[in-house]
Amino acid sequence: MMDWTDRHCRYLHRLLSPSAVLYTEMVTAAALAHGDADRLLAFNNEEHPVVLQVGGSDPEMMADAAELGERAGYDAININVGCPSDRVQSGRFGACLMAEPETVAACFQKMSDRVAIPVTVKTRLGIDNHDSDAFFNRFVDTVADAGCTHFDVHARIAILAGLSPKQNREVPPLNYARVFDLKQRRPELQVHLNGGVRSAASANDHLARVDGVMIGREAYQNPWSLTGFERLLQPGYACDRDAVVMEMVRYAQRVIGHNRVQLKHITRHMLGLFSGQPGAKQWRRMLSERAHLPESTADLILRAASFVVAA
Repeated sequence: MMDWTDRHCRYLHRLLSPSAVLYTEMVTAAALAHGDADRLLAFNNEEHPVVLQVGGSDPEMMADAAELGERAGYDAININVGCPSDRVQSGRFGACLMAEPETVAACFQKMSDRVAIPVTVKTRLGIDNHDSDAFFNRFVDTVADAGCTHFDVHARIAILAGLSPKQNREVPPLNYARVFDLKQRRPELQVHLNGGVRSAASANDHLARVDGVMIGREAYQNPWSLTGFERLLQPGYACDRDAVVMEMVRYAQRVIGHNRVQLKHITRHMLGLFSGQPGAKQWRRMLSERAHLPESTADLILRAASFVVAA
């Protein structure tokens, strides 16, 4: 979820789902080593439990990144072995590392030796022409032998040669059976399924076979769907959309102007909040067309919401 699930997005998602474990967008170990680590690691206390997702292939640098994440207060560190973008491949991390399970195992070992918080792995089912149970099982077994007990599995392979990152989220077919087989073969592992889960009902079906479900695009494009997933964890859970809007207004008032935060950085994550509701189109249009203007303040969120109220 690079460039999507930043701290403003996660603040909104926490309001909608108090129990979910939130993941950051992927941050590279190199960026943490050579860039503004404090800015890259900033998050709101309300986000807990929150996991820092890190990309890289150098064990020492990855261990340094894990240490920075632990020091910043994250609850766990997740190694990204699933992202298929070109820039990720050129840096030798992300999904291309499925071809190097020993490298991932070495990174995991160094990281887990350096921090007390859990270190986990997010992966795909395979890459390019390596679409087999044997390839996937060898990857998982190698990393598990290094001590990893938690795998988030996007139930698609990644086509690194020929498909864009967007296409890689849609074109390779889903293969839930391979994820279920992993849990059956290695019941001692925590296996969480990701990919194509768009309803609480389907998530509930998967939870009969795996330990957890990870929601990506659906949570971003239709944030309100998180309230349905939350009810799987808290039956009877209720959330008020108007109260969420008011809290986001207060949040925007609090953070705008600090560390170069602008209104548009917050509202871009809110565009789908009223998806499927009367007035949603006007809500999206006002936020899209006006949030970037210098004179716009947090009150713009309330003005946009008035279209939904009127509808």
